[in-house]
Amino acid sequence: MLTTNQSKQNTNQKQTRRQHKEDYNSAERKQKRSRSYEEELTETDKKTRKEQKKKQKAEKRKNKSRRRVFPIWLRIIVVLLLAGAALIGGLMFGYGIIGDGDPSDALKSETWQHILDLVKKE
Repeated sequence: MLTTNQSKQNTNQKQTRRQHKEDYNSAERKQKRSRSYEEELTETDKKTRKEQKKKQKAEKRKNKSRRRVFPIWLRIIVVLLLAGAALIGGLMFGYGIIGDGDPSDALKSETWQHILDLVKKE
């Protein structure tokens, strides 16, 4: 028969993987790791890091107050105008060069009425 000490040792040896991970990641071990890292840092390292963070914050503040040269509303208008110009250019190219017609006819309403009549078969 096993003594109580031997039975405790057997149960400790049969520790599951999950229990092992929990033990490994326990709060005590994390504190030990962070303490050892802090001990490695010298006072000058801490000061230089603080100074670097302050400089980064100051640079971010400067960038936030920057004014846009090309405002968003103007960008939207320019994009819409360019899209319209591309549409008109594509219509003229397709009707004039690919379709063997006069490119200026692609902009006339009679041409589009004729195309709609063909599609609707009236």
